[in-house]
Amino acid sequence: MTNSDQLRIALTLAAAGVPVMPLRAGKVPFGNCRRCADNACGGRPNMKTPGPCACPGPCHAWAAATTDPDVIRSGPWRRAWLRASAVAYHPGGAWLTVVDLDNADAITWARRALPATQTVPTTRGEHWLYLGAMQSANRVRPGVDIKSTMSYARWLGFGAGTMTALPDAVRALAVSKPSTVRPVQLAVTMPAPWRSGECRHRTPAYLERGIAMAEQAIREASSAVHATVYRTFLAVLSTHGRCGCLTETHIERLFTAAQAKGETDRHCTDAWTNARTRLGL
Repeated sequence: MTNSDQLRIALTLAAAGVPVMPLRAGKVPFGNCRRCADNACGGRPNMKTPGPCACPGPCHAWAAATTDPDVIRSGPWRRAWLRASAVAYHPGGAWLTVVDLDNADAITWARRALPATQTVPTTRGEHWLYLGAMQSANRVRPGVDIKSTMSYARWLGFGAGTMTALPDAVRALAVSKPSTVRPVQLAVTMPAPWRSGECRHRTPAYLERGIAMAEQAIREASSAVHATVYRTFLAVLSTHGRCGCLTETHIERLFTAAQAKGETDRHCTDAWTNARTRLGL
């Protein structure tokens, strides 16, 4: 597929109401520009407009996905398409859920346990598409991920079959997701409150968005996991470390994401402590 083909597909999907974004080599989003590094710009609050972040490029991973043809054809995005390796979309922004089946065993399980729906072949398995959005979740079963809100999926075509409504059986997977990670034993200290324990930047939603994006950055690390965990902890602390808004629950979410990538309690604690030391917290 040529880069012009990718742009054409992106515009076609956007016209159908599917928020799109380019992926670079390795099937990962384009990194944030310097102005948006560490989410200093405040991020993008929804999937249909690029504001309040003024960055004209495809920053912020899934949150950059858009249906605006002017944005998709703009200079910064066009330059990204020239380097892109694939087209991705934000399923939740299109009111869709993708059950990503990564191998033959996962496909066999899905055929027994889930209602038939539109099916798209992937490199190693299948994407099952359902109409409806839900919380995304990784590793809900061996070889099974759920991609919907606050996530992205690679566009691989329309597939075959008729899309059906999102069933309770899929929603239940995220609720009853089996834990393969040992509970985190937190041995970290909290920064001193800034003002009444409220985030001084915007709203609690800004903090939640930042934690969710940090979890996703860790989950999607395909190499240099140690360094990714440290950089992510540093980014979270540089933005929220002096607010008093970070709680043990937030830290546990970050530690759990890191443990799911094979990190130990000790490494998580060391990375957190080192990040705080670097920032003088």
